[in-house]
Amino acid sequence: MTDDLARIEDPQLLTGQGRFLDDLDPLPGTLVAAVVRSPHPHARIRGVNFERARRHPGVAAVIGPEEVLQTLKPFPLSVKTPMPYYPTGTDKTRYVGEPVAVVVATDRYTAEDAAELVEIDYEPLEAVVRTYEAMEANAPRLHDSADSNVATDRTFTFGEVDESFAKAQHTVSKRYSFPRYSSTPMECSSVIAEWRETADGPEVTTWANFHGPFSMVQVVAGALNIPTSRLRLIVPADIGGSFGIKAAIYPYVALMALASKHAGRPVRWTEDRLEHMLSSSAGSDREMTFEAAFDDQGVISALRVDLIDNVGAYMRPPEPSTLYRCFGSITGSYRIEQVQIRARAVVTNKCPTGLNRGFGGQQLYFGLERLIDDIGLELGLDPVEVRRVNLIGKDEFPYSTPSGGIYDSGDYQTALQMVLDAADYEGLREEQRAARERGELFGIGVATITDPSATNIGYVGLATPIHNRGRGKSGSTEHVRVSVDPQGIVTVLLGTVPQGQGHATVARQIVADRLGLPLTQVRPRVEMDTATTPWTISTGSYSSRFAPLLTSALIEATDRLGESIRIAGGVLLQADPADLEFADGQVHVIADPGRSVSFRHAAGLIHWDPGSLPEGASARMYEEAAFTPPQSKAPSRTDQINSSLCYGFVAELVACRIDPETLQIKIETLSTVHDAGTILNATLLNGQIHGALVQALGGALYEEMTYSDSGQPTATTFMDYLCPTSAESSFPLISNHLETPSPLTTLGAKGSGEGSSMSFPVAIANAVADALSPLGISIDSLPLHPNIIHRLIQANATKEGN
Repeated sequence: MTDDLARIEDPQLLTGQGRFLDDLDPLPGTLVAAVVRSPHPHARIRGVNFERARRHPGVAAVIGPEEVLQTLKPFPLSVKTPMPYYPTGTDKTRYVGEPVAVVVATDRYTAEDAAELVEIDYEPLEAVVRTYEAMEANAPRLHDSADSNVATDRTFTFGEVDESFAKAQHTVSKRYSFPRYSSTPMECSSVIAEWRETADGPEVTTWANFHGPFSMVQVVAGALNIPTSRLRLIVPADIGGSFGIKAAIYPYVALMALASKHAGRPVRWTEDRLEHMLSSSAGSDREMTFEAAFDDQGVISALRVDLIDNVGAYMRPPEPSTLYRCFGSITGSYRIEQVQIRARAVVTNKCPTGLNRGFGGQQLYFGLERLIDDIGLELGLDPVEVRRVNLIGKDEFPYSTPSGGIYDSGDYQTALQMVLDAADYEGLREEQRAARERGELFGIGVATITDPSATNIGYVGLATPIHNRGRGKSGSTEHVRVSVDPQGIVTVLLGTVPQGQGHATVARQIVADRLGLPLTQVRPRVEMDTATTPWTISTGSYSSRFAPLLTSALIEATDRLGESIRIAGGVLLQADPADLEFADGQVHVIADPGRSVSFRHAAGLIHWDPGSLPEGASARMYEEAAFTPPQSKAPSRTDQINSSLCYGFVAELVACRIDPETLQIKIETLSTVHDAGTILNATLLNGQIHGALVQALGGALYEEMTYSDSGQPTATTFMDYLCPTSAESSFPLISNHLETPSPLTTLGAKGSGEGSSMSFPVAIANAVADALSPLGISIDSLPLHPNIIHRLIQANATKEGN
């Protein structure tokens, strides 16, 4: 499965033939919506006046808080804290850009003009955006019905943590901060919604460039107060990228459905870039404290982790996913037997957060991997050696973490050595010594992380104490349907909602291999329609689910379909089906390859002459399969959970130089080794690695969604929110792979889409910290652009001057 096959998705996109939602016009007479948004970070809504807007020529409807409260319920939340979340502000607005009203008109120009006529009477309130300030007793309260701005607060202890700290030869405690940044997809969010009244009640059909998880369909149906079966969601094949961000489109699905109800026609809304930067979604910014107990050799016996996520104005589902997605792998790639975790989510007057590539992982590993370097600094040890003495050994798999993770396979020591050898680590250290003698700022940073994939959604239940959880949640199920037509063309219907990863390429490759067909005889379909595509609550392409989960289901369905074809081939060849195999588009006798019949003719027999099949043989020409790994269970009574099915590994090394005049960081060496289990397609794997590296580079050196202390966003265009371009992304890369197949998936594959998005930011931070260490400067936050480094150097100079 490592054939270097090109992506079949690319020709359409490269020739301008992609079919994005803005290209589609599925319903005649669709009207267009504009959203009126709050200019205030925190304000009470004292009144609204829509009369002028409603009288504007071409306007079909204007809706706001009253209409929302009349029809919609708050979105179902994962926690019991009374912080109700609607698709618009109802009593107050809690962040700049929060929707307050929707104007529906004949075209976007008219809707935008009429939106200017909407009158809203605000009473501005004091805002709070900083995490620790929001937790203070006298902080402005975002939700009057809640006791504080803390939406969830849980502590978990596994083992004798306090005792280990008391007995430890050394302890270290460090506080770190991780920034809020987004994914800036090429196409912004877009929704088309139709509300229809029927004899059985309302039905809602929506088109959206939505990116799972499909648990959000249940959330939208709950807000609309209709059964899930009466909500149909259709996702086109091309959605212009997401990386998790478009999971947050669902409030607009509900809002546009409500707009359609009042307009009496289908309604279309397309987000512009300013709206997207202002009020779509981003990964959580996190404040965290890591404490370790360790001995003279740096062996860690216990870990305390205090995680505080700033989730913005609302605990918007699927949050608090970012807090708990890596719960089972909280100790990373290290053999740490005792751990205490405190997990808190705090609401502030920022836009609500959600999924962002590697969500939870990049935050966790920034703290954990900086801690490993800080332990080395404390002991005077090379940070590589601290990692070596703590890495889980090859013979320890499957390895159980104290918080419940079950690592399926790996060879961490070999991967680390591969990354060091490829970069010539000893040579880099010699180069560093020479550079420091010349007064140059040259640093080397390493990160070794466990890469969780195929998330078990049961981790969300940890946010609520177990006696309040009610019905359990768990699972990593993925569905697929495979069918064959009378001409022998095999169609594969995928439910993972790809956003550019190449799912169609790999699916076609797998099915063609299993059935001995040319690639041209397999047709993958990646559009999602909840009315026709097999799906479940956990369906989606988040958390690198395709390679471990959907491919396993795909093989099961394909092999079942193959059994039917063998039976038909046995009829045509007068042979036992068990004696037949597939090759070169034929069904032939294994012992006599000359005796064969085309795959097409065998399929045609089932379609055209099912009466010739043996008694009891099925004439069904499609098969569905659901891969449901038994390892993905709900949290235990002791709050342990295997939060992912598979655990890959990434080792990364960065060598960088800091220009003494401009303070620009130049990456001179980047060595990376990925273990994603069995490699299914080397081209796609390398593409995922390169993409994750560039996205992580942005979060490490350039990107941050910043706010003033008054709550106003200060980076809402690409003039202020800086993304890396091809110039910044052209660093030297040495990329290698190690394969330790997973015993839990059919092909041994693990996920690979998020690894470097989690490891690269902290590898850069470790390299910059190493470069600045002669100045006595440490790194405890990102991003690390020249202004930040200048402030650090100035602050250090002032401290030394005192």
